Order: sequence, then structure tokens, then C-alpha cells
Amino acid sequence: MLVESVRSDDEPAVGRAGLLGSTGIDVQTAELRRQRVEQGIADCSGLPTARSPAADGLPALQLPCLGGRGTVDLATLRGPAVLNVWAQSCAGCREEMPLFQRLHARAAGLTVLGVDYLDFQPERAIAFAGRVGVTYPSVADVDDELGPALRLTGLPTTLFVDAQGRLVAAEARTFTSYAELVGAVEEHLGVGG
Repeated sequence: MLVESVRSDDEPAVGRAGLLGSTGIDVQTAELRRQRVEQGIADCSGLPTARSPAADGLPALQLPCLGGRGTVDLATLRGPAVLNVWAQSCAGCREEMPLFQRLHARAAGLTVLGVDYLDFQPERAIAFAGRVGVTYPSVADVDDELGPALRLTGLPTTLFVDAQGRLVAAEARTFTSYAELVGAVEEHLGVGG
């Protein structure tokens, strides 16, 4: 469920600390919100969620919307959904993000959500996403909460969540073609692109 942060614009929007401890990096400043809007990137409101966590779902992490307001409780996210774990410094991520944008634009009924992972320069992350034409929202994990919870082995990683909110697959690889990405979505979620 989308949970609005209760904070002033001067208080950083950070989650509980992962293995790195809290970085204190605020990914929701007024300037980052302005930049996100200017780039045409959606905020995280309107994501399909449920009131309670799914069995076998994503971990119960409250991650802040990158350049947005509020947080997303990953455990309550419902699909079908594809989460693309990325960083602007990751070459494979830069290669495949336009494919995820294409999927977002074409696949009716499928949610695409980015997870900007261990990216300590949120302004560069938003600028990069805008440069490659991404309009789907991203949450930010600057404190490495998701990595230990899911035992992430590298970037990019794609997570597949079914309609009941179950995490049905995770693939740590770079998708190099749209057909390859759509094939994975069809295999894991039964949804075409």
C-alpha cells in the first residue's frame, strides 16, 4: 500500500538501515521532485497494492519513491508486476532500461516499477532515467535493504510478482532484446507485451 511519509520537506526520507547503515541520502527533496516531474517520470501513487502482505511475496520494506512523495511497502505490491533493480552506473541497466520502458508502454495490466539500488546520487539517477525515456516510477534503496533480504547477486536484476503478490522469479541478467524480456514476462507471469 502506498504510505505517505509524515515529515516536513527538511526531513530526509530514508528507510531503516541495511548492511551499510543509514546513508542519510534524501531521495525526496523538493529539487528531486521538480526534476522527476520535468523528466516526465511518474510518481509511485497508484501502484496496485493490498492491505496485507502476500505470502511468499516481496520483503516488508518501505522504500521511498525516487523524486516523489511517500513510500511503497513492497510486501503489499500486487501484480502482475515487473521490478527492475538498477543503478545509473550499471552498464547492463543502461542497456535494458529502454526495453522496460517499452514494456511499460505496451503491456496493458502489467506494472513496471524500478528500484534504484545503491545509487548515492539520486539527481543523476533521475537525469539518467529521463535521458533514456523512462516514464515509469522508481523507488530508491540507498541503504541496501533489498539486497540482503533477497540475496541479490548483481545488477541488473528483474523481479517478477504475480497477481497475488507472490515473488515468482528473480533473474540477475541483462535483457538484450525486447523479445527476450517479453518472453521472460510471459514465462513467469503469463502476460504478453
